[in-house]
Amino acid sequence: MTVKTKAEMRPTRVRRSPGDRAFNIFAYSLVVFLTLIVLLPMMNIVAASLSGSDALLAGRVYFWPVDPTVNNYLAMLRYRSVWIGYRNTIFYTLLGTFINVAMTMLCAYPLSQKNFSGRKFFSFLFFVPMIFSGGMIPNYLLIRDLHMLNTVWALVIPGAIGITNMIITRTFIQTTIPDSISEAAMLDGCSPARYFFSFILPLSTTIIAVISMYYAVGHWNSYFSALLYITKRDMYPLQLFLREILVQSSFDSTSIDDPDIIRQMKNLQATLKYVTIVVSTLPLMMIYPFVQKYFIKGVMIGSIKG
Repeated sequence: MTVKTKAEMRPTRVRRSPGDRAFNIFAYSLVVFLTLIVLLPMMNIVAASLSGSDALLAGRVYFWPVDPTVNNYLAMLRYRSVWIGYRNTIFYTLLGTFINVAMTMLCAYPLSQKNFSGRKFFSFLFFVPMIFSGGMIPNYLLIRDLHMLNTVWALVIPGAIGITNMIITRTFIQTTIPDSISEAAMLDGCSPARYFFSFILPLSTTIIAVISMYYAVGHWNSYFSALLYITKRDMYPLQLFLREILVQSSFDSTSIDDPDIIRQMKNLQATLKYVTIVVSTLPLMMIYPFVQKYFIKGVMIGSIKG
C-alpha cells in the first residue's frame, strides 16, 4: 500500500493560457456590462418613484432617492383605476394561462407520439402561422363577426396556443418521457386519455411550470389586444391604464372622490409615471426569483428542439 505525500494530495492547478485568461476577462466584463444595462434603469425608476417631485424635476435623481417619500405610492393606491386594472389583469392572466397550458398540452402530446398517423400533417398546420399571419384588420373583423368585442374571450381565445411553447413541450415529452412507459401502460389496458392524465401530466410538471410562466408574463404585459377589442373602461387591464399615464401623461380625476388626493396627484405628476411602472411590474419581479430555475431549464429544452 502506497501512501501519498502532501504534495501529491494537493489539487492540481490547471494552467490557463493567455488566450483563456483574455476570454474569461472579456466574458466577465460582458456579463457585468449587460447586468448594469438592465439594473441601472431599474434603480433609476425605483429611486424616482420614491423621490420628491421637486428633486425629480430638477434632475437630481439618479440611482438613489432624493427627499424620500412614500406619498407617491399612497396617492397611487387611492387611484381606483389601478385597482380595477389589477383585478382585470389578474383575472385575464389566470384564465388565459389556464387555457394556454391546456391547449398546449393537448396539442403537444399527440404530436410527440411516433405512432400518430397525422403527425406531419398537423405539425405543418401549426407551423404555417409562425410564418404567415392574416394581419390586424382581418383579425379585428373576425373578432367582431364572432361577437367577441368587449368580452374577455377576445383577449384569451385568439392566442390560445403559442406555437413555440408547443414545440418546446413536444420536445420535452419526446426526450424526457420514455416510450417504455407508454408501452407498459397500454399492455395493462390503459387508454390514451388515461395515460395522458395519469402519466404525461404528472411527469411534465417542470415544462408546465415553464410554459405557465411564459404565458402568464405575456398576458400580464399585454395591452395591444385590449386596445383593439375593449372599449369599456371597467374592462381595461392594468397595462392600458399604465399606457394612459405614460403616453398621455394624464389621469382620470373623476375616479377619485377626495379633493386633497386630486391636488396631491397633480403635484405628483412628475413621479406618477415611475410609480405606475413599479406598481405594475412588482408582482412579476417578486415571482420571478422563485421560478428562475424553470426558465433556465426551459431555455435548455428549447435549444435542442428538432
